[in-house]
Amino acid sequence: MAAYITTKGSFLTRKILASFTLSQGRRCIGSSAVRLCSIYTTDPIDPSEETFNKILIANRGEIACRVIHTAKKMGIQTVAIHSDVDSNAPHVKLADEAVCVGTAQAKDSYLRIDNIMDAIQSTKSQAVHPGYGFLSENADFVQQLEDNGISFIGPSAKAITGMGDKLESKRLAMAAGVNTIPGFDGIVKDADDCVKISQNIGYPVMIKASAGGGGKGMRIAWNDDEAREGFKLSTQEAASSFGDDRILVEKFVDNPRHIEIQVLGDKFGNALYLNERECSIQRRNQKVIEEAPSVFLDPETRKAMGEQAVALAKQIGYSSAGTVEFLVDSQKNFYFLEMNTRLQVEHPITECITGVDIVQQMIRVAKGYPLKIQQSDVPIRGWAIESRVYAEDPFKSFGLPSVGRLSKYQEPLHIDKVRCDSGVEEGSDISIYYDPMICKLVCYGDSREEAIDTSLKALDAYVIRGVTHNIPLLRDILTEERFVNGNITTNYLPEVYPEGFKGKMLSPREKLELVSILAVINAKNDFRSRQILSNSDPLGTRRPLNEWNVTVQVAGDKVECTVEKVGNNFKVTVGEDSLEVGGDFDLASALIEANLGGSAETLQLIKLGHSGQMRVRYKGTAFQARVMSKTASSYLDKMPEKPKVDVSKQVLSPMPGLVKSVSCSVGDMVGEGQEVCVIEAMKMQNSLVAATTGKIKSVNVAVGDTVEEEQVLVEFE
Repeated sequence: MAAYITTKGSFLTRKILASFTLSQGRRCIGSSAVRLCSIYTTDPIDPSEETFNKILIANRGEIACRVIHTAKKMGIQTVAIHSDVDSNAPHVKLADEAVCVGTAQAKDSYLRIDNIMDAIQSTKSQAVHPGYGFLSENADFVQQLEDNGISFIGPSAKAITGMGDKLESKRLAMAAGVNTIPGFDGIVKDADDCVKISQNIGYPVMIKASAGGGGKGMRIAWNDDEAREGFKLSTQEAASSFGDDRILVEKFVDNPRHIEIQVLGDKFGNALYLNERECSIQRRNQKVIEEAPSVFLDPETRKAMGEQAVALAKQIGYSSAGTVEFLVDSQKNFYFLEMNTRLQVEHPITECITGVDIVQQMIRVAKGYPLKIQQSDVPIRGWAIESRVYAEDPFKSFGLPSVGRLSKYQEPLHIDKVRCDSGVEEGSDISIYYDPMICKLVCYGDSREEAIDTSLKALDAYVIRGVTHNIPLLRDILTEERFVNGNITTNYLPEVYPEGFKGKMLSPREKLELVSILAVINAKNDFRSRQILSNSDPLGTRRPLNEWNVTVQVAGDKVECTVEKVGNNFKVTVGEDSLEVGGDFDLASALIEANLGGSAETLQLIKLGHSGQMRVRYKGTAFQARVMSKTASSYLDKMPEKPKVDVSKQVLSPMPGLVKSVSCSVGDMVGEGQEVCVIEAMKMQNSLVAATTGKIKSVNVAVGDTVEEEQVLVEFE
């Protein structure tokens, strides 16, 4: 498909864009971020310094917005690329020019080097910033840019090749004196070879893509069967994500911390480190919450890790921003994991504690300037936490992808010391084709406690409708005892939630608060309705009430309570307990700030339906609730229960996605636990297995089909 270009040239388009840029600028980095990071004080932008005239951002979403923001501050014109389904995306509107480079699937657009090269030539771009993912670590792409006289805002092709291959990167790390993990120093041929190598190393082992990153193509194996299965799925994911299915195996360090060092290098042999980021809260080897600095490191360990990271950067002649990732055990022994030769997703928390605009540094280095900052210039000021807000269902394996349209979207930028890096807006579509990230919510404080508290306030104030999201899990982690105490490892989620995430577990006090607020919402709605109707009711049968006796159903309980209107407030009595609830909140607003006997709680009223049915979000978790009269509740108890549907003879899709493979046919005998198909969504593959032994009655999908959540894929006789 030939690339085509859209230039925002008309007066009307320029006028709309100017208005949009102002709000988008606040949303992508934000006026809050200006207060948060005191602008970027460690190396401020010098407007007199010559730079590129125009750069193309070979990416999409929030990272494209992030790069455009700094480029604009530096006086650089920007070009966005997009697929056909992204034609109205925020990063497209924010850029000065936009070029369509293909159709929806990444392999047909954002990974089409030929179309992107055409876009570079047609827009006369002088440089390319790749963001992260896609072509950010593709040495062939970098080489083509160099051959055409285009600057790559990143490291050299040689550095990418050396660090992009995990086998070669391990050899280079060892040569630089960096601590490494024991493992097999070679390519794994097939599943049998994987099992043999794993046995020699000793379980548990980590099976991972040689050319990969970002948690794609990675599996932990504890036995031969898991090694065989892990090899197959990792190979498939590696081929799909990176176009390279080579796999390596190394010893898995059980219960480590994942701590990474941000490095900067220039083309004159200078390199330094910007301290560390703690990234141990992960699911499926992908980070969920990151913080900087790490609560675990002491100054000596930080210095040792930083110096080893810099030694590796100098060993390979690294120029640009990069991240050296380490696994750290309980004794503070650290081992090289990999080097990401690109801008890291979680770079904003490093920017917050150091005052360094990392994107600006990348652009300066690519232009040929030496670093102006020294190691002694790099501070640690305060604490920053990044919560990755995903379009995922956290109740399914800590987050299976969710798709849909953002029918309501409000970021919590009204809260001080909050930064939202996002590439969506109200009305945006979250599709199966790309990463499910909605926003990187970054919160800063003078201390870790303040950063956590600000994060909780921001998560409570975040409004997202139209897709399922992981805010319930994020919020629960931030209040969980082990996290608060800093006692975390990469095995945190399965250890803290061994049965999976079930939502907020309410204490007796919290349940009383939630019941009271629900009862008052019902009372206030009834009072308002009666006020309206009483104006046209001469008999007074609908006059407003001042007392309600109701039953509240929520969180698996039925609670009887009495609500009394006392002035503008309401008094709720539940058994021996009573609570006064402020009544000045607006039922039409997204958030309800309720004063509860001197304390305050935030609740989102997502839906207020008929017959007292409500859906509310309280402390992150959405609760289905119902408020009714005691009489109605007694009648409801007499209703028969709806029979449950037996799905043991069916295999359902756990999420929307694409069918990557089907491994059964009609008439086959399939054993319990045997794979029947693989579904891929948002670059993640899920192997679906039979829940019972039996004969296949029907196979309802084929490779390449798009499926919906809970669609019946395979049926048994």
